[in-house]
Amino acid sequence: MKAADLRDLTTEELEAKLKEVSEELFNLGFQHSRQQLDNTARLGQARKDLARIKTILTAKTGTQQ
Repeated sequence: MKAADLRDLTTEELEAKLKEVSEELFNLGFQHSRQQLDNTARLGQARKDLARIKTILTAKTGTQQ
């Protein structure tokens, strides 16, 4: 997920995306702990996506989360 694409989204869409990526990260962590995760690189990518979304959301709203 690219930052430029995220900047085009509205605040509501970013918050929805934040929730979606958070749930995905939780599920990936759970799969990783059960040794069922095939692509472990996706775990790091999801963390970075979450950080990108939080950064852009903070920039748009001007408040800390």
